[in-house]
Amino acid sequence: MSDSLERLYQAVLAARDLDPATSRTARLFQRGPSKMAKKLAEEAIEVVIDAVNGKTDAVVRESADLLYNLTVLWASAGVKPEDVWREMERREDLLGIAEKLPKPVKSPKTAPTKPLPKAAGPAVRRRIVALEGRSLRKR
Repeated sequence: MSDSLERLYQAVLAARDLDPATSRTARLFQRGPSKMAKKLAEEAIEVVIDAVNGKTDAVVRESADLLYNLTVLWASAGVKPEDVWREMERREDLLGIAEKLPKPVKSPKTAPTKPLPKAAGPAVRRRIVALEGRSLRKR
């Protein structure tokens, strides 16, 4: 798998300076990181919608688009696939490959300058239930 992603990364690098009129990759580079990020987010949403709707073939196709757009964004940001693989190996050493590292807990540095409104309480993470048992459609 990493060989395929490396080949894709090299192809993205080779295509970034092509004519934007004929190369989608060159067009993304011309439009900049914010457009690249938007395309990546759109593809991620499409993968999620197709997965929730049980459309396995569409998940495969949209995942390929997602990896392409991720690779374009990496190239723009100066990130190489081996940088990501190194991070994956580091995480595997800490928790196992199937676990995500927990976010560090931020400690408050100073008291807030304004008092919080009385209605405000600790942030509560709510489950997303809108996706359960419902069919979603792409835009």
